[in-house]
Amino acid sequence: MSNKTFLSGSDTPSFGGGRGEDNIILKAENISKQYRLGQVGTGTLSHDVNRWWHQIRGKEDPYLKIGDVNDRSTKGSSDYVWALKDINFEVERGEVLGIIGKNGAGKSTLLKILSRVTAPTTGSIKFGGRVASLLEVGTGFNGEMTGRENVYLNGAILGMTKKEITAKLDEIIDFSGCERYIDTPVKRYSSGMTVRLAFAVAAFLEPEILIIDEVLAVGDAEFQKKAIGKMQDISREGGRTVLFVSHNMAAIKQLCTKTIMMENGTIVFEGNTNKAIDYYLQSNQYEGYRGHYVNEAVQESGIVSLAIVDKNDEIRTEFGFDEAIGINVKLQVAEQYLNAYLGFRLVDRNERVIFTSEIKLSEKINQAGMHKFEVNLPEKFLVPNQFNLTFALHVPNVVLIDCLDDCLSFEIIETGSDLYKYAGTDFGCVYVNCDWKKLN
Repeated sequence: MSNKTFLSGSDTPSFGGGRGEDNIILKAENISKQYRLGQVGTGTLSHDVNRWWHQIRGKEDPYLKIGDVNDRSTKGSSDYVWALKDINFEVERGEVLGIIGKNGAGKSTLLKILSRVTAPTTGSIKFGGRVASLLEVGTGFNGEMTGRENVYLNGAILGMTKKEITAKLDEIIDFSGCERYIDTPVKRYSSGMTVRLAFAVAAFLEPEILIIDEVLAVGDAEFQKKAIGKMQDISREGGRTVLFVSHNMAAIKQLCTKTIMMENGTIVFEGNTNKAIDYYLQSNQYEGYRGHYVNEAVQESGIVSLAIVDKNDEIRTEFGFDEAIGINVKLQVAEQYLNAYLGFRLVDRNERVIFTSEIKLSEKINQAGMHKFEVNLPEKFLVPNQFNLTFALHVPNVVLIDCLDDCLSFEIIETGSDLYKYAGTDFGCVYVNCDWKKLN
């Protein structure tokens, strides 16, 4: 990979002659990264000699032909693993690119390559501007130096003059909220203070490309709001480019103009942010939840099966705040229980009963046998939380025909309820869009 960074302005390169090519500021081509498990470096001496022997004969590295896919949940057959494999994408100037995926998907490895912390095994990256990155709390900071000294150090690394840094210093200190401690060594800063100052340095020293990993999760809700607002400003008004990795789907939805989804070291989706989030939620099903239940003990009457489904009738256990959620119920009913009630209770992770809903079977059916029902939960109603469902078939105050405790479970992910602004606050169980009227 070439480490040459092109500066903005008249020196900015063109990456080709196609439509929109002149506006591309970052281009990744066939990026792959291979690691040898359990080893420091590329591997054993024999492997290094083998690589060298192939290289001097002008042949391909033999170890590029082996290696397992980056799936941490399975046992591999090779000592080599591809953390990234054949990554290709382009980013336009002023674009905010979101990068999402499960833990271990390769997001941080990709950002380290883009930030030139590590080199790719194969492939190349072309830059059209100065790059600043914020990958981990305190990255690039010297703990023995004061906050003020670290601002100048990071600015110098970015290629800025002392005069340029001084002109931005007051804004950086004010945004970080660390004015009282700016002349204290950063080794005495909390993680929150460190990330505040690091973000302020990266944002205000005007790189053409700003790369940010999940570090904003360290800050409090007020800082997260400020940071997202600042990233919007520098992309919309400053025309600068942001690459943003986060598990906060609300922040991704609010900030990103385009999003890529990574899985097992490859890009599986690239495009519209809302569609990318839908793809993420559909694929990110946590095994600890139960979206399908089959009751094999049913005889004459009882609940045969249950399933939580999305708008496409696919079984899911994670949903966005604004997604439709349906529950499919299959029921066996004997003649004497046609007057029974079918109902469910929704409980959150704090064991709070959110609500109960039920129907009288005789209002829907008039004969015994197997019947199917669908019940839909209101959209934009349940706040982000984890939920359990208990279903029951009963004749009130007479007989409990069937009861399935905590038979289904799912989670609502924050994707735009606006409640993420109050992170850490208990905002109740449901979000109700009341009818507000102005009275003169």
